[in-house]
Amino acid sequence: MTAEPRTLTILGSTGSIGTQTLDVVGSLPSSFHLAYLTTNKNITLLEQQVRKHQPAGVAICDEQAYREFRRTTSFQGKILGGTEGVREAAAAAENDVVMSALVGFSGVLPTLDAVRQGTTIALANKETLVSAGPVIMAEARQRNVPVIAVDSEHSAILQCIVGERQQDIEQLILTASGGPFRDTPVEQFADITVRQALKHPNWVMGSKITIDSATLMNKGFEVIEARWLFDIPAEQIDVVIHPQSIIHSMVRFVDGSVKAQLGLPDMKLPILYALSWPQRTPSAFERMDITTVGALTFSQPDTHRFRCLHLAFEAMKLGGSATAVLNAANEIAVAQFLDEKLPFTGISRAIETALDKIPHLEHPSIDDIVAVDYAAREFVSSYIAKS
Repeated sequence: MTAEPRTLTILGSTGSIGTQTLDVVGSLPSSFHLAYLTTNKNITLLEQQVRKHQPAGVAICDEQAYREFRRTTSFQGKILGGTEGVREAAAAAENDVVMSALVGFSGVLPTLDAVRQGTTIALANKETLVSAGPVIMAEARQRNVPVIAVDSEHSAILQCIVGERQQDIEQLILTASGGPFRDTPVEQFADITVRQALKHPNWVMGSKITIDSATLMNKGFEVIEARWLFDIPAEQIDVVIHPQSIIHSMVRFVDGSVKAQLGLPDMKLPILYALSWPQRTPSAFERMDITTVGALTFSQPDTHRFRCLHLAFEAMKLGGSATAVLNAANEIAVAQFLDEKLPFTGISRAIETALDKIPHLEHPSIDDIVAVDYAAREFVSSYIAKS
């Protein structure tokens, strides 16, 4: 970490990653200044955060929540509203680092704005690269902007390839816990309830990403994200089931050697690494006792049972706008499942139908991606309503 404090904006400060980022920042009070905290509409938690952490400003996406916050708060900093307000916070010239921790497609345009400003990105919003990976990474390369992934799997890969040559990487191996249904017979999937799906065995996360972990779509998204983050072809990326979540990912090199990064299932460590990169910062986080870890086991994922993972690989191979369709269809399908309007098995069916029906674009612009995202959402909403 540099001696001078760095200025940080957190997009999605009231979500799981956002709150943990504030915990990390709070443990390093001389290392960061907070520019903006943003939320969709959780102004109750935002009010608590501004009192404790004293950012220079806030941005509230939901217009009604924005008006309510302005009416009730004693906060004296800058208050921005609407999607444009969030984008303004992301693109603020004073930012040294932007933590992109918004949920879903909502993170795409603010992250792109921050990249275009030349700001280092700590990327926790994997949907940004799933939907718009070629556009985001082309802009980042053009401006020499580091995009540092916060996902534990991508953080592990980054740590494994430090000092290595790109041409020496043979395979990226992402680990997956398998979620709560890794041993559940596929015949029982249609009866899976929302309550069951929200019980992840290893991680505490928001509801959307928890459902994505239960379907293994989250792992599919991580494969697509890895493809763009590390400029690795799809055929050189693999997934293995590792129920203990101790090895966060591995890299195999051309000589056959494999590097792995190990750690406890705690997001604070990859958050700290992303904020500190390319250096390491001492922390008081819990240490892993390797003598108590026990057996580490691995197996191949069953893409027949976890159809979403298969669809993610297929969309990645197809390229173009397919992954934007994949993400949009998944967001709508998961939301409908959480509202108990769609069975668990209906999630993959809705996504597969959207991939089949939405016209494919080979080289979409960011405007094309926004349009495709909208079209896929409209299609899946209509498809589910008619089912």
